[in-house]
Amino acid sequence: MSIRVNIGCGQSPTDGWHNYDNSWSIRFARIPLLCQILFKSSLFSKQQREFVTFVKKSHIRWADAKKCIPEENGTVDVVYSSHMLEHLDKEDASKFLKNVRRVLRSGGIVRIAVPDIRHHVENYLQDGDANKFIDKTLLSSSNPKTLFEKLKYLTVGDRHHQWMYDGNSLCRLLSSEGFIKPCEMKAGTTMIKYPEPLNLEEGMPESIFVEALNP
Repeated sequence: MSIRVNIGCGQSPTDGWHNYDNSWSIRFARIPLLCQILFKSSLFSKQQREFVTFVKKSHIRWADAKKCIPEENGTVDVVYSSHMLEHLDKEDASKFLKNVRRVLRSGGIVRIAVPDIRHHVENYLQDGDANKFIDKTLLSSSNPKTLFEKLKYLTVGDRHHQWMYDGNSLCRLLSSEGFIKPCEMKAGTTMIKYPEPLNLEEGMPESIFVEALNP
């Protein structure tokens, strides 16, 4: 039986795949009494409450993929991750990709979608709006000020982007981590056989898609 994994799926899990995310809402969803308390408090936003409800229905599993992807060595056919890698610094990105290689079988495919820094740079060169550029790239964040913001920072960390890529730099990163034949794919195209129902255009128009093989 083919095992396919979606890492950092958020609210876009793929039907029939093993879907993982590191949101603490997933852990809270497993503790009904705690959920009831948090729902009645001001600690949970409306969006977080909706995500907890969604998680319960979608069977999303919790995982910190830079530390461990909960799959056996060499058993996974495809690993897909969309708009997650840019939230990791360079060291953690390397740890994540090592975990991807560990779980992929020989010849298995990794497909990664990230925001394209070139897309944002070209938009900036057209409109000259530096504030918009920084805002869209999510390369800055505000220091936590309230107690809740500080607690949230301690538990989930900074949710802004830690690094940005274009097609060439992402291909080089995958090569440096031991993957072979990295290739930037056009939106809607893939080397994955029978990819449905995977969204091959997720995050467009700002996304780039790169696929590579595990040796």
